[in-house]
Amino acid sequence: MQLLVDLGERSYPIFIESDAYRSENLSPLVENKKILVVTNETIAPLYLDQLTRQLDSAQVVDTLILPDGEQFKTMDSLNEILTKALSMKLNRKSLMVAIGGGVVGDMTGFAASCYQRGIDFIQVPTTLLSQVDSSVGGKTGVNHALGKNMIGAFHQPKAVCIDTNTLNTLPEREYAAGMAEVIKYGLIYDADFFGWLEENIEQLKARDEDALKKAIYRSCEIKAAIVKEDEKETTGKRAWLNLGHTFGHAIETLSGYGRFLHGEAVAIGTLMALKLSEELSLIDLSVRERTAKLFHTLGLPNTIKGISSVSEFVDVMLLDKKNVNAKIRLILLSKLGEAVLTEDYDGDKMQSVIADFVD
Repeated sequence: MQLLVDLGERSYPIFIESDAYRSENLSPLVENKKILVVTNETIAPLYLDQLTRQLDSAQVVDTLILPDGEQFKTMDSLNEILTKALSMKLNRKSLMVAIGGGVVGDMTGFAASCYQRGIDFIQVPTTLLSQVDSSVGGKTGVNHALGKNMIGAFHQPKAVCIDTNTLNTLPEREYAAGMAEVIKYGLIYDADFFGWLEENIEQLKARDEDALKKAIYRSCEIKAAIVKEDEKETTGKRAWLNLGHTFGHAIETLSGYGRFLHGEAVAIGTLMALKLSEELSLIDLSVRERTAKLFHTLGLPNTIKGISSVSEFVDVMLLDKKNVNAKIRLILLSKLGEAVLTEDYDGDKMQSVIADFVD
């Protein structure tokens, strides 16, 4: 299975198959180039050798293995990547390859965007969340103690290789966190896909190969369509992809990076966004109930009691990148299958929703 992210001269393929990073797909991009492969301590023993064997047409291949975890998505880790690139004497024709989850992909992409003012990179995502979300669309960056993903750049990859075999070794908790992002696509863009997810949630939970490939393909297809329409979030359509993320990023920041996986925080944030949409009479109760049932089936958390006060929570939300003129802009649902970016809502109702989840 193959998709194209259509961005003119920055277009690139997404390969979705059981051996997506095979030499046939990679050789045209890596031939006679110096390659830096970036991964982490968890992924390296599982897939690093397999990947580097597929880079036999490259001129030079070297690797950097970073610690695993959201808490290492920092400027220090970014500096390690750049230092390795300099020590290898990579040039503007060189290339970086990220193999791992969203942390590795985001940091490697950001390093590639910075190094000599921009070199190419390839995404090889190994978690469900990174396969359906962070590897596609060109958002790269690192975290700061005061806010998640506040330092970064738009930098599109040359290819995304989604090897579905890597999901066989993915821990249950991380797999469920990825499914939260899959469910998001149905909520914001495709009501029929949401219904299909409801019908097939048990097969997806069991990692049925056919169901999983269909879910990944449709998720990437939706994201590619949105990115084509609004690559750098200038019209607001791409912001739809952040349903639950303004709340979710605050959860991650206030709880300390690592307590909640990104997809877990997004799942809670999505329920918060749906609750507010309901309070504002944009959707009815059934949408939140159906979503909560899917999350419950997957074992995702639904509360964050005790991590902060409402005022603290709002203060962190004020740092969100979508905000304009110190007004929190939120992604809400106008109906199942359609989202809206808005700052036109009752702030007291928003705070009441937050209180329901944190107090």
